[in-house]
Amino acid sequence: MNKVEPIRDKTKIEEVKNELLKDNYRNYLLFVLGINTGLRIGDMLKLKVEDVRNQTHIILKEQKTGKSKKFFINSVLRNAIDGYISNMADHEYLFQSRNGTNQPLSRSQSYRILNRAGEKVGLDSIGCHSTRKTFGYHHYKQHKDVALLQQLFNHSAPSVTLDYIGVNQDVMDNSMKNFSL
Repeated sequence: MNKVEPIRDKTKIEEVKNELLKDNYRNYLLFVLGINTGLRIGDMLKLKVEDVRNQTHIILKEQKTGKSKKFFINSVLRNAIDGYISNMADHEYLFQSRNGTNQPLSRSQSYRILNRAGEKVGLDSIGCHSTRKTFGYHHYKQHKDVALLQQLFNHSAPSVTLDYIGVNQDVMDNSMKNFSL
C-alpha cells in the first residue's frame, strides 16, 4: 500500500476542486469538507444532513478513537454545505452512493474519486487520507502550532503529527538543499 501525501501546493488544491466540480458537487464537497476539517474519511461518510444543517460545528464520535470531537464549520465550508443540502432531508446521508436509496458512499469509491481527480491534475500518492493530511499540513504552516494540531488529530506525540503531515521530510529536504561541503 502506497503512503499518501498532503497536497502542499495551494494551486493544486484549487485544480483538484475544479476537477471534482466537473464530476459532481458531492465529490467536490467531500474534498472541501476533508481539507477544511481534517476529519477522517470514515467519519465524513457517516455524516447526515442533520449533522451539518444550521450547525456551527460538526459533532461526532470518532470511529477510530471512540472520542467525541467537535469540528468548526468555517465560512467556506458553510457556503459549500448550504448549497449542497438545500433540497435534502435531514435523515439523508451527506455523501450518498448512487447504489441503493440513502446509502453512504463507500470508502473504496471515495478513494477512487479522490485518486482519479489527483491523477488528472498531475498528483500521485493521493487517497482518502490526503484530505486530512492536506488540512494538517496547511494548518501547521499557517499556525506553527504542532501541539494544537496534535490535539485536533488525537495523536499521541508531536513527532507522530509532524510525520503524518510530511513536515519532517520537508524540513530535512530543505536543510539539505543549500548544504554542501
